[in-house]
Amino acid sequence: MLEIKEQKTVCEISPQKGNGRNSEGDFITLKDGTIMFAYSRYNSDGGEDDDSCDIAALFSYDNGESFSDMRILVRAEDLGVKNLMCVSLLRMQNGDIGLFFLKKLENGFSEYYLLLSDDEAKSFYSQKKCLPDTFKSYYVVNNARVLRTSDSRLFIPVASHRRGIDENNELQFDYYAFSLLFCSEDDGNTWKEINVKFANPNPNSETGLQEPGIIELKNGSLYTYFRTDCLCQYESISVDGGKTWTSPAPGKFTSPEAPMLIRQNPFSGKYYSIYNPIPFYNTRSEEEEFFQAGRTPIILRESDDGINYSNEIILENDEDKGYCYPAVYFIDEKTLLISFCAGGKEDGSCLNKTIIKKILL
Repeated sequence: MLEIKEQKTVCEISPQKGNGRNSEGDFITLKDGTIMFAYSRYNSDGGEDDDSCDIAALFSYDNGESFSDMRILVRAEDLGVKNLMCVSLLRMQNGDIGLFFLKKLENGFSEYYLLLSDDEAKSFYSQKKCLPDTFKSYYVVNNARVLRTSDSRLFIPVASHRRGIDENNELQFDYYAFSLLFCSEDDGNTWKEINVKFANPNPNSETGLQEPGIIELKNGSLYTYFRTDCLCQYESISVDGGKTWTSPAPGKFTSPEAPMLIRQNPFSGKYYSIYNPIPFYNTRSEEEEFFQAGRTPIILRESDDGINYSNEIILENDEDKGYCYPAVYFIDEKTLLISFCAGGKEDGSCLNKTIIKKILL
């Protein structure tokens, strides 16, 4: 049974004038023991997904008790665009820090990149495009999504949305998504698309399979999960290293249109799922004074095998706020840092404010 001995909020990154949104991020340990949290920091009063945004970081020098010393890691304008977001952090095999992120293009499409740092995120070099230009698409990759498997391969789960120009010469966006997987067998130097295209078999779905995630189970199988509008996360499994996959099907995690995150604790081997378990039921109003999308409560569950999960622990459940886009960092076997968006009416959107909680199991 999962029990929490203590949980406390150790950091709040609230919007302010000229910084209208602070959202999804990821953690990594620097070589001196400092914990770095990198996140999407919008640099205008706006907070829409395509508004101007850089990648910033906060640092903890006391084992996650507090975070301070905000610093811009990568400026969008230095890469010729106005928006970078959705960070994943990974220690590369040569010791460099790998910073993965979405790069929004002016033509309405997006690309996914990897920057490397050999000086512990003080500077970055070697910009690599991770998704080949086989097809043009608007790609979505959530924060904290890049997986390194036990055989050292890297996987990026990607949602692909069509974009095009209509008869009025206006750019259009298809909310319906197919999900794809990209893989690197040489520690991020080159990438290839896995021969699979995940599609939602439900003919009534208007969203398809969005915001996918991936984990490796203890038996070596790969498990993918997807945000849907079908009142739950869908799932697919590969038992042959990603060559073939089961058809996506409804999974055990009830969910509104919101992402889930599953991560394995390297100290204990246990798996932890973080998600919103309650969809819009008939007794729950969909009328909102701000963007929340039913993303409350947000809960934590534990599993020994990545398949069967424990009771749920509520992390936050204020119905006047929304909680989403989590990341988790394991300090040790029993201590976790969990970040997620946690905005309320005063913030304008659930996406505009991010908090970090420290949890002792």
